[in-house]
Amino acid sequence: MVARVFGWLIGGLLTVAFAGLCVLGIALAMAYPNLPSVNSMIDYRPKLPMRIYSADGVLLGEFGEERRSYLPIGQIPKVMQNAVLAIEDSRFYEHSGVDYVGVLRAGLENLREVRSQGASTITMQLARNFYLSTEKTFTRKIYEILLALKIERLLSKEKILEVYMNQIYLGQRAYGFAAASEIYFGKPLDQITPAEAAMLAGLPKAPSAYNPIVNPKRAETRQRHIIDRMLETRFITQEQHDEALAQKLVYRDTSTAAPRVHAEYVAEMVRQMVYAQYGEDTYTRGLNITLSIQTTEQETAYQALRKGLLDFERRKAYRGPEAYVSLPADDDRKLDARVAEALEEHPDYGDLRSAVVLRADARSIKVMLQNGETFNLTGESVRMAASALRSSGSEPPQIRRGAVLRLLKSPKGDWAVMHRPEVEGAFVALDPVTGEVRALVGGFDFTRNKFNHVTQAWRQPGSSFKPFIYSAALEKGLGPTTVVNDAPLFFDAGSTGSQPWEPKNYDGQFDGPMSLRRGLAKSKNMVSIRVLQSIGPTYAQGWISRFGFEAERHPPYLTMALGAGSVTPMQMASAYAVFANGGYRINPSLISRIADARGRVIAQSQPPQLSDDMRAIPARNAFVMDTLLQEVTRSGTAAKAQSSLKRPDLYGKTGTTNDSMDAWFAGFSQKLVGVVWIGYDQPHKLGDKETGGGLALPVWIDFMSKALRSVPVKEYTAPEGVINVGGDWYYEENTHGAGIGSLGMEDNAPQAPSTEERKGILDLFRN
Repeated sequence: MVARVFGWLIGGLLTVAFAGLCVLGIALAMAYPNLPSVNSMIDYRPKLPMRIYSADGVLLGEFGEERRSYLPIGQIPKVMQNAVLAIEDSRFYEHSGVDYVGVLRAGLENLREVRSQGASTITMQLARNFYLSTEKTFTRKIYEILLALKIERLLSKEKILEVYMNQIYLGQRAYGFAAASEIYFGKPLDQITPAEAAMLAGLPKAPSAYNPIVNPKRAETRQRHIIDRMLETRFITQEQHDEALAQKLVYRDTSTAAPRVHAEYVAEMVRQMVYAQYGEDTYTRGLNITLSIQTTEQETAYQALRKGLLDFERRKAYRGPEAYVSLPADDDRKLDARVAEALEEHPDYGDLRSAVVLRADARSIKVMLQNGETFNLTGESVRMAASALRSSGSEPPQIRRGAVLRLLKSPKGDWAVMHRPEVEGAFVALDPVTGEVRALVGGFDFTRNKFNHVTQAWRQPGSSFKPFIYSAALEKGLGPTTVVNDAPLFFDAGSTGSQPWEPKNYDGQFDGPMSLRRGLAKSKNMVSIRVLQSIGPTYAQGWISRFGFEAERHPPYLTMALGAGSVTPMQMASAYAVFANGGYRINPSLISRIADARGRVIAQSQPPQLSDDMRAIPARNAFVMDTLLQEVTRSGTAAKAQSSLKRPDLYGKTGTTNDSMDAWFAGFSQKLVGVVWIGYDQPHKLGDKETGGGLALPVWIDFMSKALRSVPVKEYTAPEGVINVGGDWYYEENTHGAGIGSLGMEDNAPQAPSTEERKGILDLFRN
């Protein structure tokens, strides 16, 4: 009876297995004809990269550089080939693209170990690197197998190995072992020793984790394992094995290399611009692009924005670990390798490092970085995450063994737990006369989010838009001393274009009559609305287009006074440049010169000469607005600018949108305009007390403190058409009682909204 049941069981399993193989066979037969062509692999040719340089000659980015050092298989030394085969695919010359023995071995290993074992042959890796994504899915694995079989049918083993060893990424911008030998050891590939070959052969698995310059201890552990494998596979003798283990490796001196400049958003912008002009030739012609970016200012902008965003995040509650990974027990070598490979999927964001928790209790955490460094965190270092170290009922603590955390060094040099920022930001600085972009940072980190918030983020500018309304008002007879009533207002749906509206000032207070100058300095909403009501939204909509704003993004309603339209930070920088340069509209420019591989200039930009056909607003309008914006930085919402930088020639405006969803500061000196934006990609509240003056302004100050350090103080001189009376500047025709003296001073106060209207307003803000 038992034998019969056992027979039925075996028979059932065989039937299921046969059915599965049939289904798999049908799927493979259908998928095979849809595989990509391998012509690009057969016709593999080196490409000359496009290189992007700053104005001061520093390399900012390369595109297409991965195929620059191609060696035929006959010129790749056997010791290098054998080192790669020993660790990656020792049965390379025995299988037909898929190593079924290796698959079975990996499957058995996976049952015994926490860490997953790969079974990809060199041919399968080649298929994945050339044609497929790196996502770990069953479908991708099937295509990888099929494509490997197709490659093996069309190419010789020597050609497959040749292409693999020339195109694989090995870290430090090195593609292929010839380039890697130069970058890591400073020597051609034909001069390397077995020990050096073993070190390079360890890189394909995880270039960041096994980089000998960044992670020497972990890289050496893997190198020694590969040397052992070379002996096991009889690629080297025992004597060569012992010599390789004893050799002390010497790496190329990188101490004199220029420090890295964080200009990834800039480089990607330029790549897109050049590609739009030259197409695929962008990556093959060896173009050298010189930009207007200054590296010192670029790095200053990067650091200032990061500091501002991280300072904001420190005020938020800890959000918990990013992920959890399974860790092996009681095996330091396997633990080290597992952490290294796990953190490949959680890359560092500059100085915001990723780490895996090895041990945690209520007061301390032991962590390991990707480079293998371990240390304990206690006290202030874990204060932010204190709640995540405690259990919640039956739930284990959030921070436990295997948790992936973020760490940040304090100014004192101590590591502390931090979370990955959710908030984003943007910074752009340009020359207001030439339009040349001097610094641009499109977000917190390009590795995390490649969306360029400087050019692609359309956000409400809030109060930072008010100066453009005031500029329009100057042409309608208002002046700095026009008295405007800061008193409550109510508008029905016809006035707003949507629903009834009862605007408020940010502080909820109404201060009564005040000068136009004071109203802008204190960013009083009621003053701005009364100004726009006086000149008319349609007129204002036409006026703002002089600064480069798109009229359709700023509907002609009174909400325009509070910056309810849409702008990008680059637009704002260009618009504020009009105030900074005396009234001329300039176009931002980034590329100064394009030269080919031989140094011949293909294109070159010339700084524009300001002329009347570029004039956007009268010179006197720009001058009076400068005096108003100077008051903002002297005594208004941005008073911290002049008090911190100790100079009076600063001008600008803070901006905070409704419910504090966007924080802005746009400011300038005569030589430099800078705009900062901070907010969430999916707009939501930054916080009840978060404002442009508290969030964005400190970033601007940090940047300008260095950018203006050696720039002499220089204030604007009055143009024709203005007269100074009592310390204020007026249009000539508006002196001696001419012009508009006051707004909103009528005896009859506006009628208070009814209960129904108030309910409608509340409903509006609930949506």
